Amino acid sequence: MAINKLTKAALAALSYPELDVRKTYKINRKIQRLIHPPIALTCTIEKTSFQAEDGFYVPARIFTPKNLARKAVLLFFHGGGWVVGDVDSYTATCASLAESTKSRVIALDYRLAPEFAFPYAVNDSYSALCQVEKAFGKPIVIGDSAGGNIAAVVCQMARDRGGPPVRAQILIYPATFHDHTETSPFASVKKFGEGFLLTAKRICEYMDLYVQDKRNLGNPYFAPLLAEDLSNLPPALLITAECDPLRDEGEEYARRLWLAKTPVQTFRIEDALHGFFSLPATFEQVKKCHRLIDLFLNETCDDTKSDTLERDDT
Repeated sequence: MAINKLTKAALAALSYPELDVRKTYKINRKIQRLIHPPIALTCTIEKTSFQAEDGFYVPARIFTPKNLARKAVLLFFHGGGWVVGDVDSYTATCASLAESTKSRVIALDYRLAPEFAFPYAVNDSYSALCQVEKAFGKPIVIGDSAGGNIAAVVCQMARDRGGPPVRAQILIYPATFHDHTETSPFASVKKFGEGFLLTAKRICEYMDLYVQDKRNLGNPYFAPLLAEDLSNLPPALLITAECDPLRDEGEEYARRLWLAKTPVQTFRIEDALHGFFSLPATFEQVKKCHRLIDLFLNETCDDTKSDTLERDDT
């Protein structure tokens, strides 16, 4: 691992182990809204919304790149522990994703916990999936972290409920399990659970806000790795970060998909930290991730004119 001692010390300082997300999440939301990076618009951005089961209209934005070459639509779910994050803080991420993949990206502003605890986020997302499929055809779902969790879950929901059809799923360092305490079966929780920005303590605090009824901790629509059956799901691309407490549970989800004969490709981005996908597109780790996504789309979709890319070693 190439992270040197100075960088590691800085990461430890930035991990804020003394702060409790359960008490500071409102401040975190305000900070994110203030500091989201400016972007040079390389795509058009259109506001829209999708009606949830309870009648609420969930805001969304459609990013259409100038170099649009694919008919397939990417339905994007943002990260933030189901508690923070929004379309504004992910505008640059979605714009660069649309540009790099030559695809239309629809980003959903699903409702956040604790005001709207589980299962609001997944229900909002599933409702949007149904409406996107009707309007644009069979979509590809994609998300990072908590958004990767939601992307995995809505694929299970679509299978269990008999639709809508999903073309593929792209899961970027997803949360797939329910335990990130010292009893976790995954070594990455212990190895990277302190001092690497996202701490195991913080994951537990996010989950406390999201899953307020602890009986839902065993629900596979919260922790998709707990699903007994992972067959008959859309082809998957699963990307993990090397220095991430969620790394091993994401890779275990990929292994379980493979055992269930669901097509899956898995890549680990070397030296990467949790959250790297939200960095500017000029970062090499983000470029690598975009190349992997574009290649996966080339292999999964037959409606693109873009050239096939050579696979990178990650």
